[in-house]
Amino acid sequence: MTTVAAYAAPAAKAPLERTTIERRAVGEFDVLIDIKFAGICHSDIHQARDGWRPGTFPMVPGHEIAGVVSEVGPGVTKYAVGDRVGVGCMVDSCRECDNCKAGLEQYCSGGGPVWTYNGTGKDGQPTYGGYSQKIVVDQDYVVRIPDGLSLDVAAPLLCAGITTYSPLRHWNAGPGKKVAVVGLGGLGHVGVKLAHALGAEVTVLSQSLRKKDDGLKLGADHYYATSDPKTFEELAGTFDLILNTVSSPLDFAPYFSLLRTDGSMVNVGLPEEPVQIVLQTLFGNRRSVSSSGIGGIAETQEMLDFCAEHGVGAEIELISAEEINDAYERVLSSDVRYRFVIDTATI
Repeated sequence: MTTVAAYAAPAAKAPLERTTIERRAVGEFDVLIDIKFAGICHSDIHQARDGWRPGTFPMVPGHEIAGVVSEVGPGVTKYAVGDRVGVGCMVDSCRECDNCKAGLEQYCSGGGPVWTYNGTGKDGQPTYGGYSQKIVVDQDYVVRIPDGLSLDVAAPLLCAGITTYSPLRHWNAGPGKKVAVVGLGGLGHVGVKLAHALGAEVTVLSQSLRKKDDGLKLGADHYYATSDPKTFEELAGTFDLILNTVSSPLDFAPYFSLLRTDGSMVNVGLPEEPVQIVLQTLFGNRRSVSSSGIGGIAETQEMLDFCAEHGVGAEIELISAEEINDAYERVLSSDVRYRFVIDTATI
């Protein structure tokens, strides 16, 4: 085992602090990754503060990991020392269920995925995430970061990128399709870039017009304020797909009215509070509401290759590890454009 420095929440809602953790020895099919950058996802805050469910503490968050391979096990065939790689939200799954065999490891029905942090590995030990210097991961749950992407802007793609890319692909966003992205934050800004790169006509729906200039620069064709009731009148029946990236509860009915016949509203933000849906608001025009959780390993690699080809990376603010707690507060107050990334050399 290897002792490495990390930043951890010692208890729910407690500030994160520098500590050390043990990483397992490199096994036959493992790769040891020197972590260079780790994105801060709103999910990290939800979990470190017990927002979704009781967590396992001490907790080392971080599932947007970009780094370089520094050691490989004797059975590893996919990677070599020096390769630029990433790790996302999961580090294992059962590998045997229908979903795993179909490349949908994120929906593993054989006990669920092994999450990168706040989970339990197959060895029975808690998993620790990317706010650390190194991580050991099975080669099958590692992805290659193309040379066309710098590691710092690639890190958030391991969650924010695949979380928005997967539903955009599944619901066929592309030329001739009108896509709305609700919220221009850590998820939303990447969703706008990806939907634009896929060829869709993209509209941002945000509470205000404060970020309109940013949204248009990121690739949006239109930008509307949801605080203005005229928005919902003007855009009624417009969209094939609405991608909701916000993690606070919404009144869904007005958004459903924006969907075309057979249109779908897909939720990728996960509020801590229950949400209510009035079915009568869906009956007209065969509209639907759904959700999507990250993506499988193969699709994550596809997303990274697509981003490299189209020049898509996250808009980031690089911080030192000692700024993590301040960054958490700034995320909660929407004071980031648009993703904090930790320089792990500062841990």
